[in-house]
Amino acid sequence: MSEPGDKSTTSHDPDRWRSEFPILAGTNYLVNHSLGAMPRGVVDRLKEYSDTWAQRGVRAWGEGWWSSPVDVGNGVARLMNAPEGSVVMHQNVSVIEAIIASALDFSGTRNKVVYTDQNFPSVMYVWEAQRDRGARIDCVASDDGIGVPTERLLEAIDEETLVVPISHVCFKSSYLQDAKAICARAREVGAMVILDAYQSLGTVPFDVKELDVDMVCGGSVKWLCGGPGAAYLYVRPELAASLEPAITGWAAHAAPFAFEQGPQRYAGGLERMLHGTPAVVALMSASVGHALVREVGVDAIRAHSIRLTESLREAALAAGFQVPSPADPAQRGGTLTLGLSEDESGSAFVAALAARDIQVDHRPGAGLRVSPHFYTRSDELDAFLAATVELRQTRGWTEHVNSSDSY
Repeated sequence: MSEPGDKSTTSHDPDRWRSEFPILAGTNYLVNHSLGAMPRGVVDRLKEYSDTWAQRGVRAWGEGWWSSPVDVGNGVARLMNAPEGSVVMHQNVSVIEAIIASALDFSGTRNKVVYTDQNFPSVMYVWEAQRDRGARIDCVASDDGIGVPTERLLEAIDEETLVVPISHVCFKSSYLQDAKAICARAREVGAMVILDAYQSLGTVPFDVKELDVDMVCGGSVKWLCGGPGAAYLYVRPELAASLEPAITGWAAHAAPFAFEQGPQRYAGGLERMLHGTPAVVALMSASVGHALVREVGVDAIRAHSIRLTESLREAALAAGFQVPSPADPAQRGGTLTLGLSEDESGSAFVAALAARDIQVDHRPGAGLRVSPHFYTRSDELDAFLAATVELRQTRGWTEHVNSSDSY
């Protein structure tokens, strides 16, 4: 799939972009699935924010601060071929999915919520909390801890299903779910899909119109290199007008500065999905990373990612590692997971690699998660694997490192 505005995938040069990210000068940064590297332009954007506050004071609200959830959202919309005005910004995905859930009615027979046990736990907590409102949760289990067969998931989506809040790319294994098939099945039975693109947008191209997806959410922390506090929500324009969230606030009001009393009178556009005062500084700083990702082009990022992760996968297998991520790159996001044996501590590996200025991470039941981005060179993955092999061969090195699974 080719996104509007994407650059050619045939001439990507990571060195062109490395000067934009200060941490790369001294760190082998392979943890982009957790926190993308900070662009140096963020410093200028934060200064712009502070200067505006200092010099314009309260006037800043009318000079871009108040409209920032929509303005920044429009930049994110371009990454998924969404129309202008169909994406707004929030603090995090937990808040977004809670807002959506508060707009749904679970009192009838269509009250089933379908997702898989490979979803990120935070969003599971949101939907589990809807049981008291009548929601029936159908969590489809994985057999291998990598993914759930698409056919099994589609079978669970039936005429009693209200909503399918599903991860596009699973956070542990990097399994890329068949979002198009999931959306088609949901449309067939009258259910809605919320696609959590936290682990895909910015490294896996997709088009909301092609998918015919109802809602998409995610955050800027990872592949968008935007830092925390800048999550996004897309809602299909035809659907948006029917949603009236119970979790709401003055930013969602049709006339917020009229300060009306009484029940909420929702805004006509997607602003109706907002709540309170926006986190302006987080949105301004995140827009720097968003702009860089647009400039590089997600198609080019995807091609570069596949080249690097395929090379690493082959080398890791040759070195004796298990790789509990899909072997087919078409079924894999931007992360590759290296499996560890039961007596190997993932957090100990992470700490030992960090001491060598190599940044990866670990999740219980998964392994070492490694994620190159558009600024990563192949020799950095070679250095990571060589260090990991050396550590695995060293006897007794874990005894001096905290071996808990927390990170």
